[in-house]
Amino acid sequence: MYRILVGIRRRRRGQAAVGGGKGFRSEAALDAIRCFVEKGREQGDQLHVALYNYPSISGAYAALFASLFHSKLRLPFLPLPFSSFHPFKGEDFKLADVKTCYLLDFIGPKDFSLELSKFIPRVIAFDHHQRTAIRISKMKEKLPSNLDLQVDSTRCSARAAFDYFSAELIGNGDSQGLLNLGELERVKYLLRYIEDSDLCHRKLHDIKYFNAGIKDLHAKLNCIVNPHLFDQLLEIDASSLIAKGRSVLVSRENAANTFIKNPFKIHLGRGLYGECLAVRSDGNSNLSHEISLELSRRSSASGLRPIGAAVFMQRGNVKVCLRSFDNMTDTSEIARVYGGGGKPSSSSFTLRMDEYNLWTSVNVPDSFAGREY
Repeated sequence: MYRILVGIRRRRRGQAAVGGGKGFRSEAALDAIRCFVEKGREQGDQLHVALYNYPSISGAYAALFASLFHSKLRLPFLPLPFSSFHPFKGEDFKLADVKTCYLLDFIGPKDFSLELSKFIPRVIAFDHHQRTAIRISKMKEKLPSNLDLQVDSTRCSARAAFDYFSAELIGNGDSQGLLNLGELERVKYLLRYIEDSDLCHRKLHDIKYFNAGIKDLHAKLNCIVNPHLFDQLLEIDASSLIAKGRSVLVSRENAANTFIKNPFKIHLGRGLYGECLAVRSDGNSNLSHEISLELSRRSSASGLRPIGAAVFMQRGNVKVCLRSFDNMTDTSEIARVYGGGGKPSSSSFTLRMDEYNLWTSVNVPDSFAGREY
């Protein structure tokens, strides 16, 4: 069995990646495919490839489970991160003699999976996104029998892949399972949090701490540049991530509360959407979420709308970040009117300075000054 994570021939200094210096369809990635194919032909093996959604935690864990499955059965296996930024093309695998291609936590752009199924005997995809289910409903008439698109909105892709490869392993006569007992307990606990986050259930009381704790991991999920990725994923403990996330969020919230000294009132949409408290956050835009969320509470307590605004200069315009703690309040309706967007509880947009001046309190000489609350 062999698994190639990194191309043998590294890029020479100054040699750009295919499609751009930061592209995932890089020379290193294409090198990995070429080396994988060459070694497979030398040994007469049929090859198995997994493309996983990057930088998705669920996609990375699905790739881990695929890797463990093929390792136990001693099957040649190549995992590759797939990004919408300079993505792989179907033609990259056309001459690779691949027996099975897994698409983990996505089905690919446009007709990517259909293109792969034309020259790969088995293409199996796992996804949980509702938008994917809608896409598939429009593709059903042209889906070939060798293309298996498994979309389940009740499970995250990592859990779906774990269940699939565990069952396949048993079907191949291995009753030991993908993980040992200690790993199994740790990974199953972690999957609960990944699934709660992916499916936007938010049922676990400490899910926000988990999401904060795992945030730094996203940049490390490229197995081409991080060949130890799967070993690292096996060692991750959800409790440690939660503790880390709690520390990070508490620290940021404390910093935001310290920063909010002189909030002032603004007229949202010149008053069309009511009034709320705002603060200038130049130099602290990285705390805009925490600042505006706390302001939304203070705004509500002051008899204004339960919305907080963090405003700062950005390329000559005023960036406005709106947040609300109130589930009945939709900040995005304001953002969309001014060319921005977001979610009901979190949105942003930019304004010209002359427009922003019309939002501030009447007769305030400094557009970023105002009555203190």
